[in-house]
Amino acid sequence: MNDEQLAREFDEHRAVLVGAAYRVVSSVSDAEDVVQEAWLRWAAIDHDDIRDVRAYLIRITTRLALNRLREQKARREQYVGPWLPEPIGPALASNDDPAAVVEMADSVSMAMLVVLETLSPLERATFVLREVFDLPYDEIADTLGRSESAVRQLAHRAREHVHARQPRHHVDKARHNELTMRFMAAAGSGDFDQVVSLLAPDAVLISDGGGKKRAALRPIHGPEKIARWLFAVIAENPNFEIRMATLNDDTAFIAYFDDEPDTVAFLETTDELITELYLIRNPEKLSHLR
Repeated sequence: MNDEQLAREFDEHRAVLVGAAYRVVSSVSDAEDVVQEAWLRWAAIDHDDIRDVRAYLIRITTRLALNRLREQKARREQYVGPWLPEPIGPALASNDDPAAVVEMADSVSMAMLVVLETLSPLERATFVLREVFDLPYDEIADTLGRSESAVRQLAHRAREHVHARQPRHHVDKARHNELTMRFMAAAGSGDFDQVVSLLAPDAVLISDGGGKKRAALRPIHGPEKIARWLFAVIAENPNFEIRMATLNDDTAFIAYFDDEPDTVAFLETTDELITELYLIRNPEKLSHLR
């Protein structure tokens, strides 16, 4: 197989590989770097014995992403305030199997990625390979350099951990969008009482400024505290332009200031109220959204 054929075959799977890497590292730039490294590995090996190109490339990419995640963990110890995943656009979050797109959408949602952040690196890689891409346990074991029984235990722990933190019931998307639109309208109009009324009693706001933008150094709990913090940020930047977008296969809001993305907001809801707000304000995580 010549270089052109190798590149063409690799590019057929590039989107799903970026998606696989992103699910492990939660960073667009790191995911793209991982995929570039996977390409170098792919171009240098003997391809005669590879039966399933897609599965093989996912395994290479996940192994490299796992290494990158371990490097990230050390950097994040120095991070200022909470660390949230980078938002990702529809093209990068996509899957090369159209029938699986809806099923896999939840695995790149901000809420899911926040849960995955609480797993160990090995649990996270195992969860992605098994629950998202449905790879056999023996192939996952070979990928991670662990026994098959150890991988089964990792998968079980990861699955239990994720399921315990997922919503108890599915929220209708139309209802979710209605609540988020009402909330953003109330925030934009300065209606403090309406904002408070749309937040669940145990609502939490997590903001990521990376030490570069105003953000709470700890999660903020409770409707009134959340509303006061939000209105303080809005008061500092009264000329925000809010646009709705699809990021992480979900409805998101992007606040622009002077045509530059300033904040990306994701809201999680029940059927009645907003339960979590995730605000990404670190400019380094928003530069690819321009």
